[in-house]
Amino acid sequence: MKVTIFGATGALGLECSKQCLEAGHDVTVLARTPSKLPGELRDRVTVIEGDGLDADAVERVLANGAEAILFAIGVDKQSPEDLCTDVTRHILAAMPRHGVRRFVWCGGGANLVDDDVVSFGAKFVEWFAATFMGLRHRDKVNQLALLESHKDVTWLGVRPLQMRPGPMRGEYRLGFEAFSGLSKITFADCAHAMIGMLDDDTWLHKAPIVQY
Repeated sequence: MKVTIFGATGALGLECSKQCLEAGHDVTVLARTPSKLPGELRDRVTVIEGDGLDADAVERVLANGAEAILFAIGVDKQSPEDLCTDVTRHILAAMPRHGVRRFVWCGGGANLVDDDVVSFGAKFVEWFAATFMGLRHRDKVNQLALLESHKDVTWLGVRPLQMRPGPMRGEYRLGFEAFSGLSKITFADCAHAMIGMLDDDTWLHKAPIVQY
């Protein structure tokens, strides 16, 4: 499958790129700074230099024959307001023009959804994120709302809690079970779950929690 990755230079995006190549996918990435890609990856993927906030750059990268998208862009304190939401808006607009059918994204566990078992731990996660990680929290809430307004698109996603470096186990829980701020997943296993959604519609138009 021809997979285009947004956010490929971050910890999650690097895992997505590596695992996609290991699975035999043809990978294209959009990167503001291609030099941030490790050499062993940069030589095996097609790199389009550009910014996802630039609609023309999104058009260029999807014009490379993309069949599916993995969205792994992260948000930090220096990110602009609604970074993920605005990039997603450009992607959704460009997808039908280039025949791209599938969008798999990484959200956040602080985005509570109707299917969740809303425990005290889940409520604490939401409060903590809204209070101390407002920029990221607002962006992921808005991104999910945007996706939910596009049922015409084949989108799926995951919502991790604490993501940490570590090896891929390939064993974790996907679903709407109770969770808390102590729930964990490695970048590698989060990427594994996302890549599994490239050809599995089990979670169509949903974003389950991914946790051990």
